[in-house]
Amino acid sequence: MGESVFAFLAGVHHEILLFAVVALTISGIDDFIIDLVFLSRRLWRRLIVYSRHQRMTTATLPASSQPGRIAIFIPAWREADVIGPMLRNALVNWGACDYRIFVGVYPNDQATLDAIAPLAAGEERLILCINERDGPTTKADCLNVAWRAMLQEEARTGVSFKAVALHDAEDVVHRDEIRLFDVMTDRFQLVQLPVLPLPGHGGWWAKAITNHYCDEFAESHGKFLTVREAMGASMPSAGVACAFERQTLERLVNPANGGPFDPGSLTEDYEVGLRISNMGGRGVFVRMRDSDGHLVATKEYFPDNLKDAVKQKARWMVGISLAGWDRMGWQGGPAEWWMRMRDRGAALSAFVLFTAYLALLLWGALLAASLFSTFHAPRPSRVIEALLWVNFGFMTWRMAMRAIFSGLNYGWAFGLGAIPRTLIANIIAMMAARRAVFQYLQSLIGKPLTWDKTQHRFPDLESPA
Repeated sequence: MGESVFAFLAGVHHEILLFAVVALTISGIDDFIIDLVFLSRRLWRRLIVYSRHQRMTTATLPASSQPGRIAIFIPAWREADVIGPMLRNALVNWGACDYRIFVGVYPNDQATLDAIAPLAAGEERLILCINERDGPTTKADCLNVAWRAMLQEEARTGVSFKAVALHDAEDVVHRDEIRLFDVMTDRFQLVQLPVLPLPGHGGWWAKAITNHYCDEFAESHGKFLTVREAMGASMPSAGVACAFERQTLERLVNPANGGPFDPGSLTEDYEVGLRISNMGGRGVFVRMRDSDGHLVATKEYFPDNLKDAVKQKARWMVGISLAGWDRMGWQGGPAEWWMRMRDRGAALSAFVLFTAYLALLLWGALLAASLFSTFHAPRPSRVIEALLWVNFGFMTWRMAMRAIFSGLNYGWAFGLGAIPRTLIANIIAMMAARRAVFQYLQSLIGKPLTWDKTQHRFPDLESPA
């Protein structure tokens, strides 16, 4: 009886392993091509472009030929712990720049209202926008409240805004971003700056969860978005550290939504970037350093516990990987299709990871059975064995690339830590995919999507960041 069970498990293991190694090989080739494009572009720019032209910094950046006022939208639901320090830091950092901050809040969130009210009193640059409905709705709905308040401000002052920038209530903003948005929206309809997650604090588990975001964003905003822009594909908005040209954003207004953002989406920022591209607009990803040599980027803390990390990534998966198929379609050419396929592969990639780990566990069980019984675990076929070696090579390359990009941003010791943190990232991705699938299926049978937010922190700043 035992031999037959082991033989059955061996057959199951073979099929699961075959699926996993084939899928991982395809994914590895896909990622490797992205790396080759990035490295080729970087080499070309170093040898051809920067050998003749000095790198631009915000210190040498010319002023906009058509300067204008920038609107900053900040949606806030239960952000009393962070919104006050964030706004004080932004007001100091941006100083005399021409801007207005519109903070969207809810009438049933008194703590957040109380945190903002003292700052808004007598401060013309800060405008409180109270939703007509109790929260939480969705982030997009809150952004539309800010949009309508911006229109009222334009009517009151007679001054039209040039661009609309998005930030979250926990963001540490850079002093030069308003001027950079002002210049870049002269030529582009969407401008995205890098996001730099702040390294975690506390115990090793909390730090590992937070720091895996550092690894992922270092690679995504150091490599992938630059490749995407170079290939002429759409530039998705990250929802923070981004700006939209105001007239372009107005073309997305749906009267039924009360603004340009779709309340039925959990990733309204990402979708706006794609919709702008569908209309023929141009997006740009700007990595520029300031006069001190620091990257002009937004910094923020990301979740430091498993529950919030899974919630956040599940929200991204629902909006991009699952709902994106039917909401955004497949417009554009081959490069755009490729990028959208990569965007929407997150849930499938998590399933492939699950099958790979399941195959590893089954292999361990069969190996143990062969040691303590007369059962002989079969060797994998030559094809599978060859693919296993190919996948090992791709895995080594991927971990090296992640460690390098993370090390460039946070130091080499931190970068080396990205290698074991890959396991944490994979666990979170698999758990998030399970949650995302259930949420998406529930939405298909009529359950409305709501703001499934996470708890935020703001760093203690001795001086403006």
